[in-house]
Amino acid sequence: MTPSAGSVLRAARRGALTAGRRTAGRAVGSVVEVRTADPVVALTFDDGPEPGGTDRVLAALADAGATATFFVLLTRVRRHRGLLDELVAAGHEVALHGVDHRALPDLPPGEVAPTLRAGRAELEDAAGRAVRWYRPPYGRQTPRTWRAATRAGLTPVLWGPTTWDWREATHEQRLAKAREGARRGAVVLAHDGFAGPEDGAFDGPAPDLDRGRLVTDVLAGYAADGLRARSLGEVLDAGTAVREARFSR
Repeated sequence: MTPSAGSVLRAARRGALTAGRRTAGRAVGSVVEVRTADPVVALTFDDGPEPGGTDRVLAALADAGATATFFVLLTRVRRHRGLLDELVAAGHEVALHGVDHRALPDLPPGEVAPTLRAGRAELEDAAGRAVRWYRPPYGRQTPRTWRAATRAGLTPVLWGPTTWDWREATHEQRLAKAREGARRGAVVLAHDGFAGPEDGAFDGPAPDLDRGRLVTDVLAGYAADGLRARSLGEVLDAGTAVREARFSR
């Protein structure tokens, strides 16, 4: 008998949970880069989906023939479900940034694990596929919240190079910053949105920039350096994850 889509998704969840527990016992740390011989970087986006941001980023990626991993907020998925559907249909990878943008170390200890489990389940239902990556808001995590993520079947992911698209900077400064440390297997941090108070974030006004233009020019810079942009999962298909125990309060 052919299994239903729901049963396949439930089985994938169970398998990922088991893998997460094994990993938690074997290697403490978050993925920060990939050891690979391929000339690729893992391009990642946080804080979406967002109209005027995600759609322009998707167009820039399509023009360059690039793929990426999108760490989404469920507060935004609920408001902009169509954009989630678009990035899935375009072949990009979906990952969890959070139910909202609150830093997990600030939550009551008893809320962390249930929040991550519920968030992963909701995102998998929305995307129609298993979710394995998690990026803590602000990159903030403690050993306790890290363990909660791995027990929820999620692998925490941090980053190396960044595009400075979360702060005020000139276009040229952002392009230069994106190339700092950009090398084979680097995990690059970018944003297709900007979390606000409705997402549990209080980081001031959003920076003024065209996210599509920035991605286009960042990818052109990488191409000039002989690098291609791919999703984290694709980069790991031909590489090995490098983990570091990066913890903060």
